[in-house]
Amino acid sequence: MADIINTYRQSVPAMRFVGKKYGDDDRIDGNFSAKWGEWFDNGWFTSIENQISANFKEEYEDAEAYIGLMRWKEGEPFEYWIGMFTPENTIVPEGFEYIDFPKSELGVCWVYGKEDEVYCKESKCAKRLSKEGYKVISDKDGAWWFFERYCCPRFTTPDDDGKIILDICHYIE
Repeated sequence: MADIINTYRQSVPAMRFVGKKYGDDDRIDGNFSAKWGEWFDNGWFTSIENQISANFKEEYEDAEAYIGLMRWKEGEPFEYWIGMFTPENTIVPEGFEYIDFPKSELGVCWVYGKEDEVYCKESKCAKRLSKEGYKVISDKDGAWWFFERYCCPRFTTPDDDGKIILDICHYIE
């Protein structure tokens, strides 16, 4: 069973998310893992990583993390994006799309467990953040943005119990 073992506020600079957008029709067996496989097979992260400067890495300590960005709004199609956050105004490589985010505050939850246990905990994390006094917010259009952040080595190197940490982040006030 996965547990939330850490929560905190993180201030982030204005950023451009660069990636590819998917929807519910792109799910296989209920998830997007096949799309992640395409990303690794095609080396798509490399062209985005090349856009990340050392200066940006100083401003945003998790700049090298791969991101599963989600957008949800009642009555609109669910969006799942795979990509990375880059400095604002980054030139977008051909074949990718982008979304600009202003300077923001994130509510971060560390979800600790075996890899097959840590996914789909966004609602649980939002509730935990609210319980701890953070206010999870929507954008100006009423859409909720949140994301999975795959940080090395928290996510990539299991501990002695075979458990890893997946960051789940919500925008907060």
